[in-house]
Parts: sequence; C-alpha cells; structure tokens
Amino acid sequence: MKKVYFKTFGCRTNQFDTQVMLSNLQNFVQCNDDTMSDIVVVNSCTVTNGADSSVRHYISSLKKRNPNVKVILAGCGAHAKGDALWKEGSVFGVMGHSEKKHINKLLGLQEPFYEIGDLKHIDTTVVENFAGKSRAFIKIQEGCDFGCSYCIIPQVRGAARSHTENTILNQINILASNGYGEFVLTGTNVGSYGKDIGTSLATLLKKISYIRGIRRIRIGSLEPIQIDDSFKELLREPWMAKHLHIALQHTNDTILSIMNRRNKFEEDVKLLNFLSENGYALGTDFIVGHPGESEIIWKDAMKRVESLPLTHIHAFTYSKRDNTASALMKQDVKKDIAKIRHNELVNCINIKNKIFRQKNCKNLEVLLESGRNNIYKGYDQYYNLLEVSSQEDLSGNWIIADNAEVQDDKNRLQF
Repeated sequence: MKKVYFKTFGCRTNQFDTQVMLSNLQNFVQCNDDTMSDIVVVNSCTVTNGADSSVRHYISSLKKRNPNVKVILAGCGAHAKGDALWKEGSVFGVMGHSEKKHINKLLGLQEPFYEIGDLKHIDTTVVENFAGKSRAFIKIQEGCDFGCSYCIIPQVRGAARSHTENTILNQINILASNGYGEFVLTGTNVGSYGKDIGTSLATLLKKISYIRGIRRIRIGSLEPIQIDDSFKELLREPWMAKHLHIALQHTNDTILSIMNRRNKFEEDVKLLNFLSENGYALGTDFIVGHPGESEIIWKDAMKRVESLPLTHIHAFTYSKRDNTASALMKQDVKKDIAKIRHNELVNCINIKNKIFRQKNCKNLEVLLESGRNNIYKGYDQYYNLLEVSSQEDLSGNWIIADNAEVQDDKNRLQF
C-alpha cells in the first residue's frame, strides 16, 4: 500500500479536518515521515501572508527532500492559492473542504486533479480517534457571516452553518466511550453555533455535559457579543474549562470601526471584568498595525490593554489579504513599527499571565500528553502549560498539581 503523510498548518479546525481525512483513508497507510511517503497531503492555512509563505516553503523544501512525492493541497489555502499552485505545477492535486470524504478516491488518481468543490457542505464523518492526542477536537460549525474588513476566511470557509446536535453528540459519545475526557469545540465562528438551526451554543454545551465520561469542555474563540445570558449561566459548571478566548482584535474604537467589528471597548471591558470575577483566565486575538493605527491610537490601545484582565494573547501583525476591504486602505504602519508594537503587546500579556499563574498555582487539573525523556506536558483548566518531570509514564493521565513552580513561560512540577 502507498504511504501518506499529513502535514497540518493552522487552527484546531484544521486539526479536526485532518482527522476527517484520516478517517476516510482506506487504501493507503499513514506514514509519520514525509521523506518516506509516496503522497503528502498539506492541510493548509491562509489566514495571513505568513501562513501562505509557510505552506509554500514547506512544499518547496519537501520536494528537495523527497523529489518523487505527490503533493496534495487541502485546507483554506486550497481555496485561496490552490489554482495558482496547481497551474504552476507545485502540487499534484488540489482538494477543497467539501472533498475530504472523497480523499481515498482522489489519492488514487493517476492524473493531476483540481477538485475544489463548494463552500456549503457540512461534514458527516464520525471521527473515532485522534492520533497522538489525549484531547478530542469537535468541529461544531463551519464558516462565518461577520465580514470583518481584514479577513479572508469567509471567502475560503463560506457562510456560517451548523452541524446538527445529533451529529455532534453522537461523535462525542463515541469518543468518550473510547476514553477521551476532554473535548475542544472548534469551528470558524464557534459562537454562531445554532443560529441557522434553531438552537444555541449554551444549549449544546448542556447536552454535551450529560454524556458519561465528560470531564472538561474547552471552547474555541468567541466573539464578545456571543456571550449571552444563557452562556453566562454555565460559567460555574465544573466541566467548563476556566479559560475563554474572546476575540477583541483591538481595543481602540476607531480601529474597531475601520475593521468593521461588532464590538466596542466600553462593552468589552465590562464583559472581561465579569468573566475574570467568575474565575476565568482570558485570551484574545489582537491585530497590530492595521491601516489607521496611528501612534496616538496605539498608545490609547495599549493603555486599555493594560486595564484588561487578559492572561493570554494571540497577536498578529496586520497582513494584507487580497480581495478584502482592508487591502484597499492605505498601509500607513511600517513593518518595523508594527513589530515593535507587537512585542510591546505580547510582553504586556506575558507579565499578566505570570501574575495570574502566581495567584492560581494550586489545584491545577491537568491532562498530560505523551512525554519524551521523562518530561510530560499538558494544560491546566486555565489553559496554562504545566511541564512535569516523572520516571513514571504519565501519558494521557489526569493529575492534580498543588505545588507547581511558576516560571516565566510555564509551570513546572516534579512528580
């Protein structure tokens, strides 16, 4: 049988999509070495220019290491850059999101192919295992309707659409019976779940919590306006991970307006303070250097960041994406200035994170991943990394850490 290697870039949704493809693989064997594989499926990300560059660089370097390999491009990059890469011969085949269930057929084709499919599908594949993972990722929806001025994702993932409750609950039931206790709900815009099928994220969470074996549920990125009263009622539930990622994108209202965002800082600060008071660690996305971000605006934004109870940051330097509204705006923030601002922001949140960990270093509930050289890593309920030294094999085990040593970038424990 021919050997296939999967290279996954980007978000948790892509990680789930890779598992969907693996679940539909029949006439091929998965390989863990791309240099020994006959076929490499690149599940790509295109959220930034950097993501596109990383995919292109990987494909180029792969062909030098494995000249006879067939490269198949999947993921969001297939919809954004697939046509160009296929026409120039950089990839043997291109497959869109809707074609994952046909992967066995596509990998068997002898001639180059371009099967981009459509952006209206919903996966029905049931994933029963996650290779090398202690946690299970569950995709509950696809697409986004927000139309932020900088974002290309609606163009490569389509409009927001939800998986049915029955599909999701069946998926989780199977995985829970296979020993998974922590579930991460993912999607393009997780908080929009249910709006098209007459339900809500809060309703889904309650139903998931009734499944035997559920120990912890993590939730992907949420928009501030999606934290409604029904969701707030769940904050004290023991199965809720005590970390939420709230996508602010910026803290200056002028930039938020330019970005065509639906949140305003006055409401954001109330929400984040409320969540923090309920014991939650809080992360956010933040775009630095978007057109219009003057020095005065940046100083205002940072002053506001410093006032927020943030503990985690996913910071991006603005990346111009073709066919977006922001791409037509004058780029007036130089790259070196944007880099300085990016570092200032990250350093600010890193300090906040360490202070938070110093205050929350006991009774840490951690699911450990597979280890190496007697070192095991996992994330606590606040989504902070714990590194454990142990002579005992702790792979896949839950532990309670009460005396974690707080370091600059993680917590450590001698078990």
